Amino acid sequence: MTRISLLAAWLFVAFLAASAFGPAALGQGVLVWVNPPHPIPLPRPIPHPRPTPPPMSYKIKELDYHAKVVDQVAQVQVSQSFVNTGSAQMEVSFVFPLPYDGAIDRMTFMVDGKEYDAKLLKKEDARRIYEGYVRQNRDPALLEWVGYGMFQTSVFPVPAGAERKVSLKFSQLLRKNHQLTDLMIPLSTAKYTSQPVEKLAINVAVETAVELKSVYSPTHAVNVQRPDNKHAIVKFEATHTVPTADFRLLFDTADGQLGASLLSYRPDSGDDGFFLLLASPEVKAASDERPAKTVIFVVDRSGSMSGKKIEQAKEALKFVLNNLRQGDTFNIVAYDSAVEAFKPELQKYDDETRKSALGFVDGLYAGGSTNIDGALTSALGMITDTSRPSYILFLTDGLPTAGETNEAKIVENTRQNNKHRVRMINFGVGYDLNSRLLDRLSRENFGQSEFVRPDENIEAHVSRLYGKMSSPVMTGLEVKVDVDAAGEGGPVNRVYPKRAYDLFAGEQLVMVGRYKRPGGAKVTVTGKVGNADRKFDFPGTLVEKSNDQSYAFVEKLWAMRRIGEIIDELDLKGKNDELVTELVTLSTKHGILTQYTSFLADENAPRQQLADLRGNTELTRKSLERLEATDGLAGVAQRFDKNALQLAERAASAPSGAFGAGLPADSSGGQGRVSGSGPQATRGAGLGGYGGGRTANFYRDAATDREVEAKGVQVAGKETLYKRGKLWIAANAQKIDPDKDTDKIKRVKRFSDDYFILVRDNTADENAVLAAQQEGEELLVVLRGQAYYIE
Repeated sequence: MTRISLLAAWLFVAFLAASAFGPAALGQGVLVWVNPPHPIPLPRPIPHPRPTPPPMSYKIKELDYHAKVVDQVAQVQVSQSFVNTGSAQMEVSFVFPLPYDGAIDRMTFMVDGKEYDAKLLKKEDARRIYEGYVRQNRDPALLEWVGYGMFQTSVFPVPAGAERKVSLKFSQLLRKNHQLTDLMIPLSTAKYTSQPVEKLAINVAVETAVELKSVYSPTHAVNVQRPDNKHAIVKFEATHTVPTADFRLLFDTADGQLGASLLSYRPDSGDDGFFLLLASPEVKAASDERPAKTVIFVVDRSGSMSGKKIEQAKEALKFVLNNLRQGDTFNIVAYDSAVEAFKPELQKYDDETRKSALGFVDGLYAGGSTNIDGALTSALGMITDTSRPSYILFLTDGLPTAGETNEAKIVENTRQNNKHRVRMINFGVGYDLNSRLLDRLSRENFGQSEFVRPDENIEAHVSRLYGKMSSPVMTGLEVKVDVDAAGEGGPVNRVYPKRAYDLFAGEQLVMVGRYKRPGGAKVTVTGKVGNADRKFDFPGTLVEKSNDQSYAFVEKLWAMRRIGEIIDELDLKGKNDELVTELVTLSTKHGILTQYTSFLADENAPRQQLADLRGNTELTRKSLERLEATDGLAGVAQRFDKNALQLAERAASAPSGAFGAGLPADSSGGQGRVSGSGPQATRGAGLGGYGGGRTANFYRDAATDREVEAKGVQVAGKETLYKRGKLWIAANAQKIDPDKDTDKIKRVKRFSDDYFILVRDNTADENAVLAAQQEGEELLVVLRGQAYYIE
């Protein structure tokens, strides 16, 4: 028999980031060999199963988390199924690290229904286990756990090929910052499995005594159900996935019509800090009165819409008509060469007008050219009431071929005709359309663009987006952040989204930006609730310097949106050398690649390239010439990716389900796996920053309109690492030449005594960088001001 320890990442956020975060929910298990006959590293996923299984290996089959959170206390049950995929029977024990005593209460551990005892090991004893594993197996995976205590269970057997289900029940007190509560479930160590996890499920039920407002995950695309104003059900599911990001959920509470929380992160006191603002309206029952609105659906019925597209468009129209509310006004404008309206003026919504409009929709057929300018002019001319929010849902699948066809003139005509701040939500169908025209219309008319690919359903896109915007709670939104400290210039800058517009029931504003001066802050939100002007004030703090990485995700989320904004500026306004240089700098620092900077992940590029800002800027400038393509697959793919960055809400490192999901590999000889445009691909889906997302280490290839993983770049701890040959270079060491700067570099042999001295001096984030280095690889990184070459 082979004796191993089943080391579970039942970690706290504090544990993952040098006690930075505070209590968090426990995570998943990792099998660790103790006293093996030869070095055996933790398993990693392989694209194709080996014909003969290794003697010692395992896979995580399922991870299932159920948590009930009542205010600040979480009751958690975690179940994990793992399979011995090796050829030998193993004896295992379950071990989980803890940063300090008292974090967990009423812990129960079971294997296939049988309860097992556990004992507490002090951090000194636990350190010997961690370091012993790293030394014996020559695998740095557990380095970030060094320095913490652990619980360890008694031994139980797992025969070859057998499956075991382990479960853990416990209660814990969650971290709270003012009214914002923080739940975290470490998932990333589940990447140590021989095959992708077949099923990952997270279910969190939140109950609060005070009204629940924002429910936000900066890491995962969660589904949030809000049955009433004090409850929420949060779900996330993925199949055939290798988790690379820990799950995090933030929620805040506040009585009243609006709630807001301000988070700040400032790693360098000499530079501008980063902030994130969450704002959410109160949750009302479905029967409660909602502000009336105006909706005009402008639908393309040109010849190119014939067949499946016109039928789907008609179903989308019917969905909108069946989900308007009493008191709303509406109309339908259908266009080809000519423009035809359902009625000459706006109609009050009731059962009679609904039935009549449905009959009009049934009579639509495709044929003729595409008069976009005439259709939008007609629709905007119908809106004269400024007391209610108004929306145009504009759908097209083609280029303007009738009436005014010049892109700039169509945009200018629309801007001049939009006299009442009408929000234009544009749906581009297929690839044969002017995607830049849609983006320009969105930018000038307070809206956004949504692109529907040829294999996607028009009705699904329209119904999902309309479902979000069907109930405006606060319109004409303006947000202002003031700081107590005196100083020149505005207190905040580079805020995204630039304009928030409206706040919808069940949605939340996620705003990010930079701040110059720290101190006490006041957030002021103004807008209309119904016909009344309202103003809400919220206190907050912009920190002088962050002592930990609790809110480090705010910086990366800001960088993603800033990159999207830069590309949008270059797309709609033309060349700007300063913006191109900033794009390269941000992409390099954060590992947020686009199709214009994907060359940074080229493992075969010269090592010196990373530090060549001028050369990289020139390469990026040439790549940006692709933006001249306004239609076709390349045009749509570029605008889709740009919009996804602008609407990003998450800073995770990989899309859920991207690995092992039956998706084809990149055949271009490029840099990794790809995911398509279906459920596995992340996408922008919000309204001015209220939804959507984009993964950091994937970029959309304009030639194929598919997401490609950049395997030559990874994020470990706080650092972005780039691979050149067998050397990983941290972004903070890109200007160091290991051949010329020998006097600046301290060389350390991996797994030597000096190596473990370095490990003991490191924070968990710094050890995470060391853990990213695998067998046969080298690492160049700056730690606490000293450059190290790990070989």
